Amino acid sequence: MDDIIHAAPISPLRQRLIDDMNMRRFSRETQRNYIRDVGRFATFVGRSPDTSTAEDLRRFQVAQREAGVPVPTMNSIVSALRFFFTHTLDRPDLARRLVRVTHPRKLPVVLSTDEVARLLNATTCLKHQAALSVAYGAGLRVAEVSGLKISDIPGSSPGTSERMLLRVERGKGGQYRNAMLSADMLALLRQWWKVGRRQGVMHPKGWLFPGQHAGKPISTRQLHRIVVEAARAADIVKRVGPHTLRHSFATHLLEDGVDIRVIQALLGHAKLENTAFYTKVATRMVRTVTSPLDKLGIVTPDQEPPGD
Repeated sequence: MDDIIHAAPISPLRQRLIDDMNMRRFSRETQRNYIRDVGRFATFVGRSPDTSTAEDLRRFQVAQREAGVPVPTMNSIVSALRFFFTHTLDRPDLARRLVRVTHPRKLPVVLSTDEVARLLNATTCLKHQAALSVAYGAGLRVAEVSGLKISDIPGSSPGTSERMLLRVERGKGGQYRNAMLSADMLALLRQWWKVGRRQGVMHPKGWLFPGQHAGKPISTRQLHRIVVEAARAADIVKRVGPHTLRHSFATHLLEDGVDIRVIQALLGHAKLENTAFYTKVATRMVRTVTSPLDKLGIVTPDQEPPGD
């Protein structure tokens, strides 16, 4: 976060917002978005946001709607401003003035297991293949893949893991959880560990997937680019990104009969309804469900019954 907030002089109000987010262990991405969105509102009102009124908030949201800002973006801005007014300014009365816009949730794009295999095999280097394999095999968010460190895998290196669990310390909202670590994934990480050590980019306390400089992790933007290029090379016409691998992970587990609450824990979902959404895309599971009517043993008559 330091490279973001030190790019320009920081006002006391912005520093207070940053401190509030750090105290709650918000991710770098969330902090960047909140600072941007609060700044966008301050630019609109033309003065410090701590002098805002309820009318300012109403005018801002009306202007956002008239400008054609996408609904998900508008709701993200609402989340940022609600946090700012509730926690940083202690003005929950203003936070209540912000309105979230309802919109139909689109079904996520999901790859078949064959498409996932083709995408992973289409990566151009071992590091990229290992990173995308973790995204799919453990169902991680792209920021969680980027934030993985060697120490997040039990043991001194990936090759000495005993519990077969991947530690996710930099999850959404700063939440810690354990993720799946299969034998195949462990073998791939062990191979990448050896190659990375030979290349001089892997350090015992460093990042699992270093960026261009070993002292920094691979960026989420770079991971997105890797997925898009691999999908293109694999002749996958679907519009995919890193989160597509997470969607596919959850859907494939559901289709294999894994309990939905187990999937919820693996994904780090706070609400079961977010996990249950995957039942709408688990087509293989739907196709194999037996209708209750089939269990009644009703025999279809040869002729239509006479009319009344």
